[in-house]
Amino acid sequence: MTPTRISPTAPSPARTRLGALLAATVLAGATGAWAPVALAQNAPAAPLPSTSAPKPGDPITLNFTDAEIESVARTIGLLYGMNVVVDPRVKGKLTLVTEKPVNRSTAMAQFLTSLRLQGFTMVESAGLFKVVPEADAKLQSGAVETNDSAPKGATGGQIVTQIFRLNFESATNLVAVLRPLISPNNTINANPGNNSLVITDYADNLRRIARIIAAMDVSNATEVEVIELKNAIAVDLAPLILKLIDASATTTGAAAGAADTGFKTTVIAESRSNTLIVRAANPARVALVKSLVEKLDQPSSKSNGDLGNLHVVYLKNADATKLAATLRAALSGAAVNPAPSAPSGSAAPGAAGAQAATSGGQVQADTATNSLIITAPDPQYRQLREVIERLDARRAQVYVESLIAEVSADRAAEFGVQWQGALGNNGDSKIGLLGTNFGAAGKNIINLATGGASGAVLPATGLNVGVAQQTNGVYVLGFLARFLESTGAGNVLSTPNLLTLDNEEAKIVIGQNVPFVTGQFTNTNSGTGSVNPFQTIERKDVGLTLKVKPQISENGTVKLTIFQEVSSVQASTVNAPNGPTTNKRTIESNVLVDDGSVVVLGGLLQDEFTGSGDKVPGVSDVPFFGNLFKSEARTRKKTNLMVFLRPVVVRDSASTERLSLDRYEQMRTGMQDAQPVPDAKVPINEAPTLPAAAPVAQPKKAAP
Repeated sequence: MTPTRISPTAPSPARTRLGALLAATVLAGATGAWAPVALAQNAPAAPLPSTSAPKPGDPITLNFTDAEIESVARTIGLLYGMNVVVDPRVKGKLTLVTEKPVNRSTAMAQFLTSLRLQGFTMVESAGLFKVVPEADAKLQSGAVETNDSAPKGATGGQIVTQIFRLNFESATNLVAVLRPLISPNNTINANPGNNSLVITDYADNLRRIARIIAAMDVSNATEVEVIELKNAIAVDLAPLILKLIDASATTTGAAAGAADTGFKTTVIAESRSNTLIVRAANPARVALVKSLVEKLDQPSSKSNGDLGNLHVVYLKNADATKLAATLRAALSGAAVNPAPSAPSGSAAPGAAGAQAATSGGQVQADTATNSLIITAPDPQYRQLREVIERLDARRAQVYVESLIAEVSADRAAEFGVQWQGALGNNGDSKIGLLGTNFGAAGKNIINLATGGASGAVLPATGLNVGVAQQTNGVYVLGFLARFLESTGAGNVLSTPNLLTLDNEEAKIVIGQNVPFVTGQFTNTNSGTGSVNPFQTIERKDVGLTLKVKPQISENGTVKLTIFQEVSSVQASTVNAPNGPTTNKRTIESNVLVDDGSVVVLGGLLQDEFTGSGDKVPGVSDVPFFGNLFKSEARTRKKTNLMVFLRPVVVRDSASTERLSLDRYEQMRTGMQDAQPVPDAKVPINEAPTLPAAAPVAQPKKAAP
């Protein structure tokens, strides 16, 4: 069959027949054989061929010369059975010629390559193929590859987004390496969270980048090496080796201004087997470590007699005096326990053990340098060093938050009626009194009548209603009614906090040091001797006291030995002859609490009611009228006191610093909120505040 030539730029009649011709050829290819098809330009319109349309696997010959991109794209879409949409910004001519028949995948690749050379590309999204400018393709592409290998199923000229997860190399460092290899209109980004790269580019370029990443993302560390020591102590030799290796590594480190991503040499001492565990960046560095260990792992010198058995161990966390006593006791016990029972008449086993411990090894403490001086042969010294390393570990701390909450409510109510009247005339020699008299001081009608005028007695609190009558020219209080209702509420919250080491007692006292008289003497002799009166005074802490001794167990729970006391001086007894009276609430207990949990230590729930009344018998019982002959008072007091406690285990310096900075910022925020309101009349408008704290340094991640 003669190849059919179709010209996208032919006169109008031929252009209109383009779609019909392609449709006819595609439909006819389902039933008959098909020869290579040629799509050409500037050919006259020919009648529809009678032969069948091409099969999907038949070759195709393309011949587009200076054709519109939109026409070529729609022709390719019709030929491949794709829904193609062309962006209005895609303009220009396209030349696409194949000298020999090619298969459909090759033809599509050539079409995409021609678009790429023009600055355009075709992306697929939900079954729709869009021809867009290359700069917008990364925003409209729907294909995303999540595997770490090259993208599969994508044409070389198609833009794809792929995620590369790295195992060893840093994603941030690879961005600078791969950025020049990616088209300027496409993107590459690093996600430090999971150490991955997100790249949007052409599929063929992504295949090349995948090979580059696979070659660079390799482990730069050797296998773990175990070096057994014969004479030296592993815990002593490990830091020395690290210092020597790090000093040599500085000469070959990263360039100035660049991040050093090389693997650091790791040397760990295993005290149980007295070995060194080594992992380095390359075999050469491992060989260097082995060479240093071989030179340093030599027997100790015996040229100075017994001085070869003298060792000095500097402690990091433990107390030298306490640890020395513990080691001496352990050495003495180790010598006593295996010894057989001594026969009669021989020395006691304890004395023999002490002598053996003294001759076999001796431990002394130097408090000035917090170090141990050990005299022992090498085998025993190694055993002691293993024990010292375990006991000289960093001790955890416990931050104890205590909360004392007290809520009190008081209510009082009083009602009373009193009256007094004189019986008789002015000329009578005797005058009688008739009335009621309840209460004392300002509540008593007689005292108030006699001392009220001079101010010696003042009326009691509340509403006082009185009526005075004139007797012999003098006004006398004859009627008094009292009404009182009072309420009081209190809310006290105390939060003493403290930080202490594991198994160490801590104490905090917040209050006053109040003097209490314990004795006095006054010389009452009337002789010529001098009088020397004196008093003996004892001062006691009055306020809030908290003493805590924590003990951290293996499973994270905390055992607390607690003593908590809240005391105060009763205000009404400050000037009492026998001294002031103190109110005291004390809790002393042992509790077991999980780390970070809240536990209630105890408390007081008190509800107190008191009532009193004065009345005239008989008359006061008359309904309504009897209220004129009685006085009543009632009070109710409710007190709720609870003590809560929350321990938080702090195991390292970073946790301690974070906790301290958290409390520091809490205080700083409170001081900033308490700033005075600016006022132009008063020039002092600022209160002191804490300075901003430096951020907490994050711990470095361990090398893989």
